[in-house]
Amino acid sequence: MLGAAMQEAREGWSMDEKPDWKNHGVRIIRSGELDTNTPQTRGMTRAEAISHARVGAQKLWAGTVTVHPRAKTGPHHHGELETVIYIVSGRARLRWGEKLEFVDEAGPGDFVYVPPYVPHQELNARADIPVEAVLVRSGQEPIVVNLDIASPEDEPEVGEADPFHSTR
Repeated sequence: MLGAAMQEAREGWSMDEKPDWKNHGVRIIRSGELDTNTPQTRGMTRAEAISHARVGAQKLWAGTVTVHPRAKTGPHHHGELETVIYIVSGRARLRWGEKLEFVDEAGPGDFVYVPPYVPHQELNARADIPVEAVLVRSGQEPIVVNLDIASPEDEPEVGEADPFHSTR
């Protein structure tokens, strides 16, 4: 008797047919095949790897994000979706809350969980290297709600020292 996972995988095939695992099995998305034609937020670049349109995923979305040196995203949320961010390289500063009043940082190997509807902002805490991260969301809808919230970390005036970014 097939397990529940095998039964689900066989949906669409009659009991007489064997599943077409070659075309409906494991999919590998190469790094050069990611799609940046996704909803974007100022200050970051998202690229889609796993979605229904690309691989037939039913319950999740995955991709990458890059926050360039000295960059910060515009405040936003992702509606009802839960988000997991895995930091590959760089140092991310995250702000969240109604006025982005809460702050913490994450580095390589750290996971970040963003609950549904939480206003947040990703910032690059370094002035010299990008933040590279992997994103996974709990649904297929490309929900990005950009918000009009002032960042507590405004840009420095021309000629002023930059208190926001470090080089360490």
